[in-house]
Amino acid sequence: MRKITIAKGDGIGPEIMDATLKIILAAGANIEIEEIEVGEKVYLSGNTSGISEASWDVIRRNKIFLKAPITTPQGGGYKSLNVTTRKFLGLYANVRPCMSLHPYVSTKHPIMDLVIIRENEEDLYAGIEHQQTDEVVQCLKLISRPGCEKIVRYAFEYAKQQNRKKVTCFTKDNIMKQTDGLFHKVFDEIAAEYPSIENEHWIIDIGAAKMAETPEMFDVIVMPNLYGDILSDVAAQITGSVGMAGSSNIGETCAMFEAIHGSAPRRAGQNLANPSGLLQGAILMLNHIGQSEVAEKVQNAWLKTIEEGIHTYDIYKEGTSTAKVGTKEFADAVIKNLGEKPSLLKPVNFGNTAALNLPKYQRKPAQKKVLVGVDLFVHWSESNPNELAAIVQKLETAEVSLSMITNRGIKVWPNGFEETFCTDHWRCRFKPKNNAAFEKTSILNLLESALTQNIDIIKTENLYEFDGISAYSLGQGQ
Repeated sequence: MRKITIAKGDGIGPEIMDATLKIILAAGANIEIEEIEVGEKVYLSGNTSGISEASWDVIRRNKIFLKAPITTPQGGGYKSLNVTTRKFLGLYANVRPCMSLHPYVSTKHPIMDLVIIRENEEDLYAGIEHQQTDEVVQCLKLISRPGCEKIVRYAFEYAKQQNRKKVTCFTKDNIMKQTDGLFHKVFDEIAAEYPSIENEHWIIDIGAAKMAETPEMFDVIVMPNLYGDILSDVAAQITGSVGMAGSSNIGETCAMFEAIHGSAPRRAGQNLANPSGLLQGAILMLNHIGQSEVAEKVQNAWLKTIEEGIHTYDIYKEGTSTAKVGTKEFADAVIKNLGEKPSLLKPVNFGNTAALNLPKYQRKPAQKKVLVGVDLFVHWSESNPNELAAIVQKLETAEVSLSMITNRGIKVWPNGFEETFCTDHWRCRFKPKNNAAFEKTSILNLLESALTQNIDIIKTENLYEFDGISAYSLGQGQ
């Protein structure tokens, strides 16, 4: 018996939660339910996070959270409960199955059946941003080895559990060689541990184009946060059934499962809502906790019901559908089909598989880290890089010299092009002369000299080698 936390949410949430629980319990889900209240009522009681401390305790104790959609009140000051939950509980993996239901739901891709697994905590979504000059702001793209290892290993373990044959990685490591390069490197390392599962890597732009045009060539796709956020919505949209999709958010100890649609308050209390999205979330939950036989039974019964044309109002179509039913009646139809399999739609075969094997990250031995230079970022409002070089070269010492200036990543000195447009944000790279040792005191000396020369240094980035390998980007064109 596995104890889980549920929240019925707002709007249509209570109706679709009741329908979902009725179906999975009828299928034999071995769960004990503990309910909490989250959402609009909690927000309006004065709690800006939408959840009480006592409810957090319940979620953290039970580890598994099945959540119906909630309503966040209009106006400022209210925080997204979904974002808060993901961050607080370390839910690093977002899992979004995207499957076409042709011909019952219209789509240009009738045999599409893929899963997008998105890193959920870092990348640009760390949200670390600064304005640095009058013309330039920055957002830090943070990619960590633990973050990469956890999400890539999850993708392969998920594929293994779900009898999927291939895992594809999307990155842009031809441009972002350090950040996306690390993601790709870790993917290759972990893929070698799963020889029975095919693996491949695509650059994100052509990969996205191929996914939109020929999604049937993909099975499981894993990628960093931003790409995954965008492409999971694209994939869900081209199946033609965004409102019927579920997702999971997985951490090392806790997990949250939900529909991807909202609370639809205008449809609340009318026995109209389609419970399929939350039911799909519950199926992901059953697989996650090792009750895959129940998950398989529910999924096949749901597919059989869709195939029979028993549809709620949102997907009902004359000539395709056979009956327009309400929330409760749809749930009853799925329950009636438990033990059945679809004939036209592809049945699933999860089998009696164990819960996912997700070991905690093991920190690697420290590498040999050597400081080899520094980038000084300068706010300077003129446009001629040769003039800036003459100014910044005044900072040089007997040990350290200016080696390069870039603007928005493009090398503009030495030997820059006058056609290159420059902003007021400049990266000035200082390296030791004659490959001499570079000390942190050299950075302090440069900064002190810049202060006396009235050069506006807005940030610094140390340049390192790790185990003798350069761990910083060259200037574009260098």
